Amino acid sequence: MKFEKAFIPYDGYWSTPFCRWQGNFATLHSMVFAAEIAKRAMAARKISTQILDGVVLGITIPQKSSFYGAPWMAAMVGATGITGPIISQACATSTRCIATASEGIESENNNAILIVTCDRASNGPHIYYPNPMGIGGMGDKEDWVWDNFSHDPWAKNAMIETAENVAQEAGITKKEQDEVTIMRYAQYQEALKDNRAFQHRFMVVPIDIKDPSGRKTIATVEGDEGIFPTTSEGLARLGPVLEGGTVSYGTQTFPSDGNAGLIVTTREKAKELSLDKNIEIQVLSYAEARAKKGFMAQAIVPAAKKALERAGIGMKEIKAIKTHNPFAVNDIYFAREMGVKLEDMNHYGSSLIYGHPQAPTGARLIIELIEELILLGGGYGLFDGCAAGDTAAALVIKVTV
Repeated sequence: MKFEKAFIPYDGYWSTPFCRWQGNFATLHSMVFAAEIAKRAMAARKISTQILDGVVLGITIPQKSSFYGAPWMAAMVGATGITGPIISQACATSTRCIATASEGIESENNNAILIVTCDRASNGPHIYYPNPMGIGGMGDKEDWVWDNFSHDPWAKNAMIETAENVAQEAGITKKEQDEVTIMRYAQYQEALKDNRAFQHRFMVVPIDIKDPSGRKTIATVEGDEGIFPTTSEGLARLGPVLEGGTVSYGTQTFPSDGNAGLIVTTREKAKELSLDKNIEIQVLSYAEARAKKGFMAQAIVPAAKKALERAGIGMKEIKAIKTHNPFAVNDIYFAREMGVKLEDMNHYGSSLIYGHPQAPTGARLIIELIEELILLGGGYGLFDGCAAGDTAAALVIKVTV
């Protein structure tokens, strides 16, 4: 998809910190929590829900009453007269949400769309599927989060096995993965400097966690939680998770909880809503791709190439790159195939370091991409990330300062 009319207001986006699963966000209903954060963020930015004529909800892990999807989300944020789709596309969910909203603007069916992405990997649902034909009428069951991380029904493998397949075919060593992880950890430290100055550009904090009565604060979240201090020595001591493999627990991400949101609108409305009317953020293109069975990380390359082609630019014109990198393998493969330096990607952090709640992961990375481009004085940015089913999605944006 190529877009000409879709824009994001400067500061018309936000994200919570990400908390490692079973942490401080573990008991919060992800949709209710995301609605509270969206209301808080829009109020702080003086964005009225009255300007909205559409909503897109991204969520991949069911919550109680999530059947009611985007209409419920719209009502919770105070926009009771609008509706829209619910999108569940694993870790490509955010990117697809932005593409769907951009289509609405491009076709002039919409003027301003709210995107809310949320997930809670913690305490995921344990589902029972009735099966009258089972032995004794016994049904089938599924642990939504864990079972799907561990088994692709088509490729017949776990997520980590897709990374090992790519590492083996491309000759990517454990040492290379350790080195990239150390680099990504150091880049994340840049976002923490000066009392988290970079993150405070978009992150909604502090967040008070209440007890079940809603009266007592039992915890306050000030930033990402669950990040491991990472050293070369520590990574070297960790052996591969799978026998004969290369991927350790230190060179892969972890499930987490959180949410993120943004507004996609017209050029005129974006200028009206922007914190600085001289800054323009345009969505240029979106693309998807699918790799061969069991090679998820490889899908990021054709997705990026298609997105760049649709935007009418080449890799040399890209000033900043952010990737959803559940495995260090992803970034190594991408850098080799796309001819970029590993150190030129993922400034200020990535999901390899701060975890991935699935649906909002891409949204936070794209928000960080926007902020990085603003600090760089504008330019083209590329977001790219893999997703379940050996797929990937990529987005190209342009920031003018």
